[in-house]
Amino acid sequence: MADMRPREVRPRPVGEPVTLRCRDGLELGGHLWPAKEQATASVIINPATGVLARYYHYYADFLSAEGFDVLTYDYRGIGLSRPERLRGCGYRWRDWGEQDFDAALRFMTGRRPDLPLYVVGHSIGGYLPGLSPMASRIDRMLTMGAQYAYWRDYAAAHRPRLFLKWHVAMPALTALFGYFPGKQLQWLEDLPAGVANEWSFRHARMEDTHPPHQRREVLARFAAMTAPILAVAVSDDELGTPAAVRRTLAYYTGAKQMEVLLEPSFYGLDAIGHFSLFHSRHADGFWRDTLRWLKHGEDPWARAT
Repeated sequence: MADMRPREVRPRPVGEPVTLRCRDGLELGGHLWPAKEQATASVIINPATGVLARYYHYYADFLSAEGFDVLTYDYRGIGLSRPERLRGCGYRWRDWGEQDFDAALRFMTGRRPDLPLYVVGHSIGGYLPGLSPMASRIDRMLTMGAQYAYWRDYAAAHRPRLFLKWHVAMPALTALFGYFPGKQLQWLEDLPAGVANEWSFRHARMEDTHPPHQRREVLARFAAMTAPILAVAVSDDELGTPAAVRRTLAYYTGAKQMEVLLEPSFYGLDAIGHFSLFHSRHADGFWRDTLRWLKHGEDPWARAT
């Protein structure tokens, strides 16, 4: 199956290269997008699984022009944070939250501790923040199709195909290669075996993927995040369905939550899906609407629900 991510045609914006240091000593590659005027807040953009951070550079550049200091970064095993040898590196999905997002959070907090800190999380990127020991530092969060890939939450019409793809073919190929060769298949980027297998064998309760002695602490981290969350789902998103979004939100028990289900027709489109909201064609629509939430904490899509 072809990669469904839309392709940009204009030159990709370029931010300032930065290095993030995780608590376990591993270093990640990313880019900083300083506000083009006086900064009013910091924003961390969390990618979807298997998506390069550079895919979000257009949106990061847009936010920086609106007065935000913005950080984009690649999770361990991906893009700028990929090791020379992916086979056997041992990286896991949970590391992306406990270590990688945590490093991003500490980097932006250390850089400008005086500024509010917001998170924009796409797909798994809206789930990961709750895994960080510093999750309580977040002041506001916007998520798009935030989910952690429990197969029963996939859209019913696509569920058999997606199950075969991500929960049969992916673990088989991962066992064969020692990592998931997604790029060769045009199924997103290559993934470390630990990440691929956590996806393939995800339980209905995410805490069940953690050792029993760690589960109480994991749940407490999610509960400690009290930042308001605006969770956006799109009606034709086969992965980030309302059921998937709600399964994720259920762990943020201390946060005020608002949900939005967007129809493509709201923006005069026939389809949106899981990826395209970060394509620059949405700059005058969805992107500009996100500013009302990020700047003022207002739900710009109240009339869409």
